[in-house]
Amino acid sequence: MSNGNQSVIDALENKMTALKNNTVQSFSSEAKGHAAAMIFAAGLGTRFKPWTDAHPKALAIVKGKSLLQRNIEYLQQYGVTNVVVNVHHFADQVINAVNENAGWGSNIIISDETDEVLETGGGLLKAKDLLSGHKPFFTLNADFLTNLNLNDLQAFHQSKKGLISFGITTRKSSRNFLFDEDNRLCGWMNNVTGEKRISIDKPGLKPMAYSCVVIFEPVIFELIPQRGKFSLVDTYLSLAAQYPIYGYDHTGDKLVDVGKPESVAIAEALFQ
Repeated sequence: MSNGNQSVIDALENKMTALKNNTVQSFSSEAKGHAAAMIFAAGLGTRFKPWTDAHPKALAIVKGKSLLQRNIEYLQQYGVTNVVVNVHHFADQVINAVNENAGWGSNIIISDETDEVLETGGGLLKAKDLLSGHKPFFTLNADFLTNLNLNDLQAFHQSKKGLISFGITTRKSSRNFLFDEDNRLCGWMNNVTGEKRISIDKPGLKPMAYSCVVIFEPVIFELIPQRGKFSLVDTYLSLAAQYPIYGYDHTGDKLVDVGKPESVAIAEALFQ
């Protein structure tokens, strides 16, 4: 490892330590020190019509369970029961479902975006006070289902001493992140338009598809440069040159983007 990279990592670890000594817990005192997560469930779901003309996509049903319930139960398998859920489109339906089912056994806090949907990056930043003070936390997209092992993702993240690590696979996608030989994030490309955004210019970058399962160090809230409505893609690319962001290849695991109604049948064939 170069001296420059080691200096960045040392500075990041020092800042993490300082922030952990001066943080605010938003969950109950019993939840202190426990892992937390955020599920992005505020989207308009325009690809999922006609369901989303009258319902939020997060409540779409796959074999008798909503996407939201499935993701909450997925987190429970790894002991993650403190969960922030952001809401916008038919927010009342999501809130009612959470309340009527007692959070499906988890402690759910709602991040209210009813005034304006903020996309993934803006949604995460708005939830800062709800997540601050926790250990590294996870984020999921409500419309993705996977069996990626979160313990393995966390172990990979810790071994890399990353700021952010997220699941990636070789599945076909219209957009890809670009990685070097060490799976460090270097850029992004749109396979339809040919647009590229390069953070670290290197030869031989490999394209991989984003799985929308992410682990963040809590210091991320002090580093995000964007404000308002923005995608996490913008945040990743703006930080990638200075901070270690890695992709965890879990090709071979079950993974479905339940973004369109026809994806439900695929999800039902893979998930019980």
